[in-house]
Amino acid sequence: MFKVFKYLKFIDWLAILGILALIVAQVWLELKLPEYMKDITLLISMPGGTVGQVWEKGGLMLLCAFGSFVGVVIAGFLSAKVAAKLSKRLRSKIYGKVENFSMEEINKFSTASLITRSTNDINQVQMFIAMGLQIIIKAPILATWAIVKISVKSWQWTLATGCAVAFLMLMVTVIILFALPKFRKIQGLTDDLNRVARENLTGVRVVRAYNAEDYQEEKFEEANHKLTKTNLFVNRFMAVMNPGMNMIMTGLSLAIYWIGSFLINDASLIMRPDLFGDMVTFSSYAMQIVMSFAMLTMIFIMLPRAAVSARRINEVLDTKPAIIEGSFNGETDVKGEVEFKNVSFKYPDAEEYILHNISFKANKGETVAFIGSTGSGKSTLINLVPRFYDATEGEVLIDGVNIKEYQKEALNNKIGYVPQKAVMFSGTVATNVAYGDNGKGDASEDQIKNAVAIAQAKDFVEKMEEGYDSHIARGGTNVSGGQKQRLAIARAICRDPEIYIFDDSFSALDFKTDKVLRKTLKEQIKDATSLIVAQRIGTIKDADKIIVLDEGMMVGMGTHSELLKTCEIYKEIASSQLSKEELENA
Repeated sequence: MFKVFKYLKFIDWLAILGILALIVAQVWLELKLPEYMKDITLLISMPGGTVGQVWEKGGLMLLCAFGSFVGVVIAGFLSAKVAAKLSKRLRSKIYGKVENFSMEEINKFSTASLITRSTNDINQVQMFIAMGLQIIIKAPILATWAIVKISVKSWQWTLATGCAVAFLMLMVTVIILFALPKFRKIQGLTDDLNRVARENLTGVRVVRAYNAEDYQEEKFEEANHKLTKTNLFVNRFMAVMNPGMNMIMTGLSLAIYWIGSFLINDASLIMRPDLFGDMVTFSSYAMQIVMSFAMLTMIFIMLPRAAVSARRINEVLDTKPAIIEGSFNGETDVKGEVEFKNVSFKYPDAEEYILHNISFKANKGETVAFIGSTGSGKSTLINLVPRFYDATEGEVLIDGVNIKEYQKEALNNKIGYVPQKAVMFSGTVATNVAYGDNGKGDASEDQIKNAVAIAQAKDFVEKMEEGYDSHIARGGTNVSGGQKQRLAIARAICRDPEIYIFDDSFSALDFKTDKVLRKTLKEQIKDATSLIVAQRIGTIKDADKIIVLDEGMMVGMGTHSELLKTCEIYKEIASSQLSKEELENA
C-alpha cells in the first residue's frame, strides 16, 4: 500500500504537513469544549455564577466549535486534492505503462483486468487516502490526548472506558477476520464481471446471430451472482458496525453516569458540584476516545481492500516490459530492407515453437508474400517485424540493423502496418487517415486525399454526406468491412513508410477492387517494400517472392510459377482457388 506514496510530489507532502497542523489545532479545539462545558456546569450549579459568565464560556465554546469546523473543511479539501492528484498520476502512469507493454504483458494481465486496475482499483486507493489522511492522523492524536486528560480522573470511569474500547476492538477483530479474505476476492471477481460484460458487448452480433443471449446471460449472472454474494457477505458484517458502535457509546454513557451517581452520592456537599462537572467532562472525553478507536477501525476495514487495489496497481507499474527499447535512431544508408536470420518463435510459457528457423530477405521495393494453411504462423511471423513480440531465437533486421537496437519511435516510423482487423477511431475520415502521421493528425489535405485515392476509397468517401469530414463511429461501426480495410490501408499510405505490412488486409475486398488496389500500390509506392499475408492466391501471385509456410516451417520460396513446379503445398492451395487454365498459364 505504502509503495504508491512514492508517486506523491513535494507539494503533496507540504499539503500533508498542512493537514497535520490543521488536525492538531482541530483536536486541541475539540478537547477544549468539555473544559468550557465543565465551567458552565459549575457556574450554573454553584452560587455566584452570572448569566454573563455563562454567555462568555458559551461564546468561547462556539468559537472553538467554529474553528474546529473550519479546520475540518480545509483539511478535507487538502486531503481530497492530494488523493485526486495521486489517482490522476497513477492513471497516467498505468496508461503510459500499458502503452509500452508488448502483447505478452497485455495477455498476462488481460484487457478486462487492466481496465479494472485503471478505474476501480485507483478509486479504492483514492477513497482510502482522502479519508485516511484525516482519520489516521486525527484518531491517534485525539485518543492519546483525551486519555491524558482523563487519566487524572476517577479510576472507575477510566475502567469503564477501557472496557468499552476493548469490546469495540473485539467486535472489529471478529469482523476483520471474517471479512478480510472476502475483500481480497472482490477485486478479482470485478475483473471477471468486466471480462464477461466486455466479451458480450464486443461479440454482440455473433451472440444475436446464434441466439446465444440466454447462454451469455447465464455467464453474466454467474459472475454477477458471485460478486454480489461476496459483497453481501462483507456488507452484512459491516452493517453490525454502526449499531454496535452506538450500543457501545450509549452503554458507556450510561456506565459513566451510573458510576458518577454513586461517586457524587458518597462525596461531601462541597465536592459534589466539582464531581458533577468532572462527570460531564469525562463523558465527553470518553466519547471522543471511543470515536477515535471507531475511526481507526473504519480505516482498518478500508485498508485491506485498498491494500489489495494498491498491490494490483503496483503489479502493473512494477512490471518490466519484455521488449526493451534500443538506442538507434534509425538513420541508415540502406532503406526498406527486411531480413530474417534463423528466426524461431514460441509464445511466452508455451512449450512448442510456432515458427522454426525462418530465413529470408526482402530488398527495397520488393513485394514478399506469405501464404499457408490456417495456423501455419503467417501472422505471427509478420508481427515480429514491428516487435509486437520478439523472436525467441535468431534475428530480425531492418535496413541491416537488428530491430532490438532501434528506438521504438524510429522503428515504427519505418513501418506502415495494416492489421487483420481494421481499427477505426471515433472521429472523421480525415482524422482516421491522418492518424498514420504518428497519430498527430498533421497530414495535409493533399496527403490525405492522395492516400484515400491510392487505397481505392475515394469513390465511397466523396459520396458520404460530408466527404472527408464525415463522421466515423468508434470501431468503424457505420462503414462496411471493405470500407474499413481501405481506410486502414489509406492510413498506412499516408505515413509514407519504407516498409508496408499487410496482414491479410485485402480479405474483405472484392476481386476487382483487390486487383486495382494492388496495381495502384505497385505503381505509387514502388520504392517501398511490401510484406503481405494473404489467403487468396490472386492477391499474391504477382509478388516478387512468395514464402509458403506449413506448421511454422518454410516449405517453399519463389515466384508463383516457380512454386507451382517446386512446392506441393503451394500447388494444392493454388489448385483449390484457380482454374486448370489459370494454372497452366502461370
